[in-house]
Amino acid sequence: MKQIYFLVAILACGILSSCSKGGDRGELTGVPQRSFRAEVPFGMVYIPGGSFLMGQTDQDITFSQIAQTKQVTVPPFFMDQTAITNSQYRQFVNWVRDSIAITNFLGDEKYYLKPAKGESNPSGKKYINWAYVKKYPVMSPKKGNGSAGASQKLQGMYYQGDDRVFDRNELDVRLLKYNYALMVYRNAANYKDDKTKKRSDFILRDTVPVYPDTLVWLSDFSYAANEPMVEGYFSHPAYRNYPVVGVTWRQARAFTVWRSRYNDAYKDSRHLPHRLPYALPTEAEFEYAARGGRIGTDYPWGGPYIKNAKGCLLANFKPGRGNYTDDGAAYTVNVKSYFPNDYGLYNMAGNVAEWTSSAFDESASTFVHDLAPTFDYEAKPSDPPVLKRKVVRGGSWKDVGFFLQNSSRTYEYQDTAKSYIGFRCVTNYLGRDIKDKR
Repeated sequence: MKQIYFLVAILACGILSSCSKGGDRGELTGVPQRSFRAEVPFGMVYIPGGSFLMGQTDQDITFSQIAQTKQVTVPPFFMDQTAITNSQYRQFVNWVRDSIAITNFLGDEKYYLKPAKGESNPSGKKYINWAYVKKYPVMSPKKGNGSAGASQKLQGMYYQGDDRVFDRNELDVRLLKYNYALMVYRNAANYKDDKTKKRSDFILRDTVPVYPDTLVWLSDFSYAANEPMVEGYFSHPAYRNYPVVGVTWRQARAFTVWRSRYNDAYKDSRHLPHRLPYALPTEAEFEYAARGGRIGTDYPWGGPYIKNAKGCLLANFKPGRGNYTDDGAAYTVNVKSYFPNDYGLYNMAGNVAEWTSSAFDESASTFVHDLAPTFDYEAKPSDPPVLKRKVVRGGSWKDVGFFLQNSSRTYEYQDTAKSYIGFRCVTNYLGRDIKDKR
């Protein structure tokens, strides 16, 4: 019997191999595609899908009545373990800086990709060779690569005339603008039966200045000596692992688009399938992730107390009547300060409040869906300010404890930058929930 089973197995293997080599024999076998294995993006953690009671679960001491409870379900996704740091955001700024330097000032063909042998370029478009840029940095070219000539051409990147201080070459950050386009799928769905609409009607095109507003450390606080933070917070390496601030909602979204394209370029170079795009978390995703899988708790670490058994504060906020340093810092802290929640996420409460992708409406919980809920609105420049409000979650280093609660929600206008608002990214998990795999 064993010999018979062995022969049958060999025969089956032969049939399968002949099918794969000789075609599908007219059978429905599906389109051949590369296998895909889910990967956890660098710096992110996996958040399993689930259902939770969204909104105020204990108290609403301000009687704001804008956090009605609602049972909602969130699909699985990946989320940055920490808020985006100064160092990470500077990678975006430097990429934009180098792109502008190469395309608008340098005029050096060595920084562009060459068409493959025998290929033509009918469109005439040129693409930057980023591998060459890494080898020969644009703003500080290596010797032997036309250093003197390049430096002369790049003078236009710096402040000129009376704008110069001690005749130093300081980058004119007003030049750093990022152009991008993305599909607004909600609008496409709303007008899918409108024959007068074209695809281009649903493409959002935006140009965003990318450099953070470092003056927020002064403009946010009257009569406060925060000049050292203006000069050093974003630029000094001592703050490289601190959360980036002074970034508007539009800048944060532009960063997510750039991050998606940056990863897509790497995947394309190795013929790998793309991830789904990076984005800001929805309001529901942020609260669900902040709770860390716990039910009915006030804070990401559980609660109801904001101190541990030893009396140590568990987040960076404004304790008491304003003893800012009681939690270990007068301003922000390193993004991996304090203990992470049960999902491995740091500072989902305190340090910096964070932008979400959701538009703010006091009654949103009454009309959003209970599956992957969010309220989105793409505000036009001509819209009144009330339509440009975006939900901010998590509370910050200058907020009292109430705003650190998982269910607390507030807002800020999409074109404003603050010294206490940062952001982190999410990307959807492709396929089946990891915890459901057998």
